[in-house]
Amino acid sequence: MDFDVIVIGGGINGAGIARDAALRGMRVCLLEQDDLCHATSRWCSRLIHGGLRYLEFGELGLVRESLHERETLLRTAPHLVHPLPLLIPLFAGARRGRLTVRAGMWLYDLLSAGKSLPRHRMLDAAGARAAMPGLAGDGLRGAARYHDAQVVFPERLVLENLLAAAQAGADIRLHARVERVLVADGRVGGVVVRDHQGSSDTVSAPLVVNAAGPWVDQLLETLDEPPRRHFIGGAKGTHIVVDRLPGLGDSACYAEAAADGRPFFIIPWNGMTLVGTTDIAFSGDPATVASDPAEIDYLLAEAGRLFPQADWSRQAVHYSYVGVRPLPAASGRDQAAITRRHSVRHHRREALGLYSVIGGKLTTYRSLAEEVVDRLARRLGRELARCSTAGSPLPGATHDPLPLAADLSLRCGLDPAIATRLVGLYGGRAAGIGELVMHERGLATPLGNSGAIAAELVFAFEAEMAGSLADCLMRRTMLGLAPDRGAGVLEDALAVCAASLGWDGARRAAERAGFLAEVAALQPPA
Repeated sequence: MDFDVIVIGGGINGAGIARDAALRGMRVCLLEQDDLCHATSRWCSRLIHGGLRYLEFGELGLVRESLHERETLLRTAPHLVHPLPLLIPLFAGARRGRLTVRAGMWLYDLLSAGKSLPRHRMLDAAGARAAMPGLAGDGLRGAARYHDAQVVFPERLVLENLLAAAQAGADIRLHARVERVLVADGRVGGVVVRDHQGSSDTVSAPLVVNAAGPWVDQLLETLDEPPRRHFIGGAKGTHIVVDRLPGLGDSACYAEAAADGRPFFIIPWNGMTLVGTTDIAFSGDPATVASDPAEIDYLLAEAGRLFPQADWSRQAVHYSYVGVRPLPAASGRDQAAITRRHSVRHHRREALGLYSVIGGKLTTYRSLAEEVVDRLARRLGRELARCSTAGSPLPGATHDPLPLAADLSLRCGLDPAIATRLVGLYGGRAAGIGELVMHERGLATPLGNSGAIAAELVFAFEAEMAGSLADCLMRRTMLGLAPDRGAGVLEDALAVCAASLGWDGARRAAERAGFLAEVAALQPPA
């Protein structure tokens, strides 16, 4: 056999499983049909949270697990995961009154005993307006203030898990589509995979993990005898991105929608404001999912009700994005009531050794990976090292970014603001970008007015598995998620790639077209 296990899917769950398995000594191959973190893991609310609203459905175990994993990420990925204060405004006539919210807050604190974040506080109306000045005053009775955490760029979280997996010996293959899962005598034997150039190959392993998210059922259809049922009941979630909201203060707002009572977020994010999410059943091809105008109007209306002085017109929306949550199939149930707890399905009847990951949360990816690899070890019948990911920092982890940024600025002659941005995005790995600049001073050239420099592009291709300009701008440097969706850096980026990576005119034209096509998907629906 080529490998011990093949992991299919380069989102957060697949990346976490590959990292854990490789660190325990398994021979791992990860296959992803597009670039890493290309779908569900990035099109989310970008929060690492305990799941406060799951208390309504009695999911105490999931909340406890989420709160524990939140603490783990604050400790092992402090450069990517940061504490975030949240405010729950309490209005007259809301479905969830002050007593209900206060009870939920008390239980949330109880389940997170020993946490590093502050306990909740209940505020009166004046205190709520002081904390969040733009909040509507009509009917405001007070607020609850508590803390969770934010991962500004989950793309970087997925990347660093894959980098750690590769450092531990895993074979990471991006833009590699699995066409068929191979089964012989009732046992899985590997997969047939096709790369981006159209070449087909067979990869062998006695264990295969289907961590394809909303594509789980599509992958199972490639079996000679597919399961008779579907496991995924997709839910479509749309977010919109608008200018920074001055009246939001330093907190995110977690509120109840007037239209349907569903909780939604208004979050300071990437120098702007992120509003979401919707929750609509979806059973189509995840590759074709799109938000509709009604979803955009719903988010604008609900946000405008809370912050009436802001501009909530359609023209104020910089872009929107939509993803499909791979929830467990639950026909006829309300979307909000469907569990967010994951499950791991072993397809013994169809293919011994084939496992599918159903559901899961960004927050709990590490504990999910530990559970999966424990099961793989038992199936493999091999004594493996114990899971170490709860105490192993990710590759860029740094708890004190200020000295690192100052050193980078001094050694490399970089503007302090640029050095601060580099450490904020790459953590300790920013030192690798500094080495490029010291070797070639021209790579310190700024890219438009973005605050980024040319060396980041070279670093993305040489050290971060980027295969295209879209990979680089959308999921490495994150410049494609600026208000202008990367328009201000596009030509500079192409010029850098031509000079440093040898791209000819045809390659530049193809890369420009590919990037613009991906960015076009962020255009809000008309």
